[in-house]
Amino acid sequence: MEKAPLKLVYVTPALYMAGGVERVLTLKANYFAEHFGYDITIILTEGKGKPLFYPLSDKINVINLDINFEELWNCGFVKKVFLYLRKQREYKRALTKELMRIRPDITVSLLRREINFINDIKDGSRKVGELHVNRFNYRNFEANETNVIKSLFARYWMRDLVAHLKRLDSLVVLTEEDKRSWKEIENVQVIPDPLSFAPQSVSPLTNKRVIAVGRYVYQKGFDLLLRSWAEVEKQCPDWELVVYGEGDRSPYEQLRQDLGIDINRCHLNSKTKDIEREYVNSSLFVFSSRFEGFGMVLVEAMACGLPIVSFDCPCGPKDIVRDGEDGLLIESGNVSAFTQGMISLMGDADIRKDMSVAAQRNVQRFKIGRVAQQWQQLFDMIK
Repeated sequence: MEKAPLKLVYVTPALYMAGGVERVLTLKANYFAEHFGYDITIILTEGKGKPLFYPLSDKINVINLDINFEELWNCGFVKKVFLYLRKQREYKRALTKELMRIRPDITVSLLRREINFINDIKDGSRKVGELHVNRFNYRNFEANETNVIKSLFARYWMRDLVAHLKRLDSLVVLTEEDKRSWKEIENVQVIPDPLSFAPQSVSPLTNKRVIAVGRYVYQKGFDLLLRSWAEVEKQCPDWELVVYGEGDRSPYEQLRQDLGIDINRCHLNSKTKDIEREYVNSSLFVFSSRFEGFGMVLVEAMACGLPIVSFDCPCGPKDIVRDGEDGLLIESGNVSAFTQGMISLMGDADIRKDMSVAAQRNVQRFKIGRVAQQWQQLFDMIK
């Protein structure tokens, strides 16, 4: 008698956006369906009628509950509270109905609003939580937004979250570093995000060009990068810096002007549709984040053969970059050390070549096939 395929349900808000979580979920679900033959359903709450941004295998079933939590974005505080409570009740009823109908072997929550009740749904499935940010920035407030009320709320919210996470059959985080922060929870597994593309070529390291990639937000530390570059450009006059990302560039353009940086050698660009080409046309990748969940751009850059200079921020870089082998890990926030790290690699072509070879070798552990096997082992263990 042929064994029935594993029945797997993912629960996540939306797949119409070009986000990292959406890309990773689509990549994994496609691989599981095509290579492992899993019976996969993805349940959404947002974006009814909108096309999926990333291509999804026609073997995967998508159900949109059309709860539309996004409606809360434009509400005043009082209305937002009442509307949220109503939508949360509606969501619990609708998700319970679908899981009782599907009867999956395993339900994977991307740990959004359903974490508050998913353990109480008696559909017979094992429950897995998949976390794509690190613990200390799970409920993140920008530095200029934090106040006493928000801090108290964040503490209460974290205690409540931990209680729910303890009841899961498994909590999956992206890094060993983040795993150590969940001391109250015993069932934590580490499975990294997979590399999202297979490069068609690698950098020859001939262009004197440094690249950084990320959103123009406080988290990504581009203000720190610019302060560093202001010193680097003086000592390396034949190199240029290019940044690619979405968001409001104007504060960084102003900082560039305030620091007296040469705008002809420091380019703050919007996002690009062909990031692989930009990696391959560069010779060094720099990562200035204050914190991360993982740092997929590090993996992408290494796959394209770029040596790395990265702040050793929580969490991600120390799980990806091997200091002194395929890049340099710099004390988090230490702009002076970051500057020296950049200058040292920019000035030594032989070290860059050695690190490029090591980066291409070491990044193999993030290929989708290897990451998928780790998920398969987890599913086999808990089902």
